[in-house]
Amino acid sequence: MFRDRNDAGRQLLHRLPPLDPAETVVIALPRGGVPVAEVIAQGITAPLDVVFVRKVGLPGQRELAVAAVTNGDSPVLTVNEEVARHAGLDSERIWVLAQAELETIARRRAQYLGTRVPVPVKDKTVVVVDDGIATGATMRASLRSLRKRGAARLIVAVPVGPEETLVELHGEADEIICLATPRPFRAVGLHYQRFDQVTDEEVIAALSRATAR
Repeated sequence: MFRDRNDAGRQLLHRLPPLDPAETVVIALPRGGVPVAEVIAQGITAPLDVVFVRKVGLPGQRELAVAAVTNGDSPVLTVNEEVARHAGLDSERIWVLAQAELETIARRRAQYLGTRVPVPVKDKTVVVVDDGIATGATMRASLRSLRKRGAARLIVAVPVGPEETLVELHGEADEIICLATPRPFRAVGLHYQRFDQVTDEEVIAALSRATAR
């Protein structure tokens, strides 16, 4: 049980391998991953940035994700093949559905970062942080996007997640650090004493502090 996201970040920081600050970037999945990642970035004295991921829902059934899409000059679409097959959707149709999510990502990135360009990750060790993992869909999409951007080494750092999801992610990451893998796995928030929703304002403030360091 973690007191809050800051506590989770401190515990993860102590479990990370030795890292060269000049060769490391910490990437958070907003919004919940940002407070966790800020603690880690401060501890390493490494840059902090965010990767935006949006789930692409089925038409008329938005809660069921057929894919996840990430931001960038060359967006990465990670498709849930089983859902796509059952829904009869091909990749072209899924890309059409993803356009609305990419527009949302563009608006949110402008809100959070203004005109600031993404922190370069090419040839860097990238620590990818969230406040927990459930299905792993957004984390998987993030890892593929960062690999496409040229990251040399990907380390997933999360406080809690189900073991089966972590096993599935091993093919995407070079290293996975997860502090707790409870059985049976329950919702991420149940493993925190305090799990308030992270606001846009808190994300903006954290990224501003990181830029000012």
